[in-house]
Amino acid sequence: MDFSHDDRVTALREELEHFLDTEVYPAEAVFRRQLASLDNPWAWTSAPVIEELRAKARARGLWNLFLPGPDGGGLTNLQYAPLAEIAGRSPHLAPAVMNCAAPDTGNMQVLHQFGTPEQKRHWLTPLLDGAIRSSFAMTEPQVASSDATNIETDIRRDGDHYVVNGRKWWITGAMNPNAEIFIVMGKTDRTAARHRQQSMILVPRDTPGVEVVRGLSVFGYDDNDHGGHAELAFHDVRVPAANLIADEGDGFAIAQARLGPGRIHHCMRAIGVAERAIDLMCARAESRETFGRKLSEHGVIRTWIAEARVRVEQLRLLVLKTAWLMDTVGNKGAHTEIQAIKIATPRTVEWILDKAIQVHGGGGLSHDFPLARLYATNRTLRFADGPDEVHESSLARIEMRKRLTPSHS
Repeated sequence: MDFSHDDRVTALREELEHFLDTEVYPAEAVFRRQLASLDNPWAWTSAPVIEELRAKARARGLWNLFLPGPDGGGLTNLQYAPLAEIAGRSPHLAPAVMNCAAPDTGNMQVLHQFGTPEQKRHWLTPLLDGAIRSSFAMTEPQVASSDATNIETDIRRDGDHYVVNGRKWWITGAMNPNAEIFIVMGKTDRTAARHRQQSMILVPRDTPGVEVVRGLSVFGYDDNDHGGHAELAFHDVRVPAANLIADEGDGFAIAQARLGPGRIHHCMRAIGVAERAIDLMCARAESRETFGRKLSEHGVIRTWIAEARVRVEQLRLLVLKTAWLMDTVGNKGAHTEIQAIKIATPRTVEWILDKAIQVHGGGGLSHDFPLARLYATNRTLRFADGPDEVHESSLARIEMRKRLTPSHS
């Protein structure tokens, strides 16, 4: 495994670091002020600084880097990893202005891989252009959605249309009126095999019967700079049969294809969050004194800083190995490592953020520093794309199977 950067990645890293230093970090406070002044703060893409930064990102070639092939940055997972990490240092702003933010990234990958030419023309093209946003509607309030086969939303064929009925929640980005299309997962055949009951369908936001019930907060944060998290209801929503993605019964397989890259992208960006937290922790430790010494001279603080460095380096190597495997043997071949990073990353970054908050004292809990918001956002990753416990159970099952299967050597 060779994790060195080629010339293109090296150039992109330098360009992206310069972009964050000169444009993104200074714009974070500007964005907050503009967001607070909007008539609808959920429509965060209306903040003038967003469009200014997007234009600059595109001019620098920092656009759609997440997507392989000619429609995107043409990068491998291993090439994209260090770039996603850098963007993760400003997770509420940098990925969005680079058109590399969830859930649009996963939705674009679904349309790119499974969409019809008409679906790509109508929805993928404007998403790639950054003209609209999107949401992925899978999780439901009335069932344990950690088991995706529990999904109860009904997608029923009616002539040349499908009729959608059901409720969803924690649908990221759906509070933003610019999220013009929802990819909705539901059941088309409840008599089919367990993993063939689900399908995915494109539901335009303005379709009659689509109701945005409410926004959901995370530890009191509205997360409106991601378009919020919404509860949605679908009341006899009729959409053309041509809006079905792939075939009936393909929904579960499409979800798995979507979530693999989504999981590693979350982990890549989260490492950037950890690096930002370490930067802030070190700066704070050097600037404050207690009992006649700088915080940085106290043993416990030094231990936290050293341990944070060790943990983030271990984590980065595991994520890079996973990216390399995805490139060389495919997502299925990297399944174990994808699960491992999904378990390890949020917990590791949570620990580092917790220590950074502790070094900041009361300030760490306030809005004066980004740490509390970063902590709240990172905590959601222990649920996003599957909770810890599901990945742990699956990973343990794989480990047991390796040892219980007789060797044929």
